[in-house]
Amino acid sequence: MSTTDPLEKLKYPIGKFAPEKNIDAMTIAGWIDDIAALPAQLRAAVEGLSSEQLETPYRPGGWTVSQVIHHIGDSHLNAYIRFKLALTENTPTIKPYDQQKWAELVDYRLLDPEDSLQFVELLHKRWVVLLRSLAPDDLDRAFFHPETGKTISLKRTLGLYAWHGKHHTAHITSLREREDW
Repeated sequence: MSTTDPLEKLKYPIGKFAPEKNIDAMTIAGWIDDIAALPAQLRAAVEGLSSEQLETPYRPGGWTVSQVIHHIGDSHLNAYIRFKLALTENTPTIKPYDQQKWAELVDYRLLDPEDSLQFVELLHKRWVVLLRSLAPDDLDRAFFHPETGKTISLKRTLGLYAWHGKHHTAHITSLREREDW
């Protein structure tokens, strides 16, 4: 699919995740800063939105803004747990989950997005403390992902989740721009 495809641009407003080839200390520090900044950026992205706007899909066939907020909490909680597992076990096999099915569960409809915003704030506070306490070698630790059949380093995972937060925040901010909210 071409990058000029309008639906592709709605799906990936900042582009698809592209893993860095050479991950240095400066890159890692930037990613940790991205993880630290996400809660405030996410809150700013949804500030002032009405209940109706929060229930608007960011693209045709996509999740609502509320679902995106709840998803970030669930996804980043899974990432945090994967970090803890990889730091305390030798290349553990992680448990994949079906993010689409999670987004369709009733809690995503019943829970106030504010609750997930607060959850992301507290989760990221803990995650950033952990990340900033790690020695460079710690980020070489890895976990095995059974869906991909690959062993994935914490360095790469950190980059993925720094991108992931920006990716979903851009879903919201680009919707706001298109709708002139």
